[in-house]
Amino acid sequence: MLKVLKSGFFLTIQDLGRFGNRHIGVPVSGALDSISVKWANKMLDNDPNDAVLEITMTGPTLQFEAATYICVTGALLSATLNNTPIDNYQVIKVSKGDILSYGRLESGFRNYLAIKGGFKTKKVLGSRSQYFPVTSRKCVKDGDEIPFQETIDFEAPISEVKIKNHFEQDYVEVDKGPEYDMLNDKQLESLFAKPFTVSKANNRMAYQLSELIKGHDSSMLTSGTLPGTVQFTPAGRLIILMKDGQTTGGYPRILQLTEEAICTLAQKKLGDALTFKLL
Repeated sequence: MLKVLKSGFFLTIQDLGRFGNRHIGVPVSGALDSISVKWANKMLDNDPNDAVLEITMTGPTLQFEAATYICVTGALLSATLNNTPIDNYQVIKVSKGDILSYGRLESGFRNYLAIKGGFKTKKVLGSRSQYFPVTSRKCVKDGDEIPFQETIDFEAPISEVKIKNHFEQDYVEVDKGPEYDMLNDKQLESLFAKPFTVSKANNRMAYQLSELIKGHDSSMLTSGTLPGTVQFTPAGRLIILMKDGQTTGGYPRILQLTEEAICTLAQKKLGDALTFKLL
C-alpha cells in the first residue's frame, strides 16, 4: 500500500482514459499529460495504461508500505525521497517505510508518479481514472491507502533519460474545427496573431483563456465535442475542453488541439501565455 499522509492541492489516480462510453455521456478522463505518463510507465517497463498519480501544483506526502520502484515525470516539483532530492525521468528504488514528498513548483503544473506494475485500484467502465460520479471519489484524500504490488528486484530497461520538457513551448498545435469557416478575417487575425493567457478558470474539465476575440451571433445544434475542442462563445471567449470535459456542446467548435497540444496545455497555469499554431 501507498499511504497518503498529505494529499496536496489536487491528487488523482489516472490511466490513459475511459474509452467507448462517450455515447452515454461519460468523458474520456485519464491523465491530462499522456506524454509524461507514457514516459514514466515505459521507464518502469509497465503497460502504457498502468495507473499513475496525477499531482497538481502542490505535491503530496506519501509513505511506501512495501518495496518497489518509482519514476516521476512532468512538472518539476522539487521531489524528495527521505528528504534527498530526486530527478524526473529516473528509475528509483524505494524501500518499505520510505517517504516521498514534494516542494516548490519550479516549472509546469502537473507531475506524475508511476510505480512498478501500476496502482491497483478498482476499474470502473474499463479504467482506473477518477471522475466523479462515475467513480465514487473525484480525488485522493489525506489518509487514503492506494494498493500496489510489492517489487523487490527489478532491472530497468532505461534507468534515466534527459529530455526537453514539452510543456516549455509557448504554442499549441491545432487543426481546423467543424465550424472554423464561420470565422471572418478579423477574427482569424485575432486568433493567430496574438498570444492568449490562461485564466483562473482552468481545471481538468476545461481551460478558459483570458483574452476575447470579436464575438458572433451564430446558433447551432448541440454537437459532439472531444478533449482539445476549442469552443467559441457569442461573447468571444475561447474555452478549450480537457479530458473531463462534456461530450457535447452548443458553441461553435473552431479549433481542435492535437493530443500533444493537450499535454502542453495541461502543464500551463494561471497567467501563462500561449499561441495557436495551425497545422
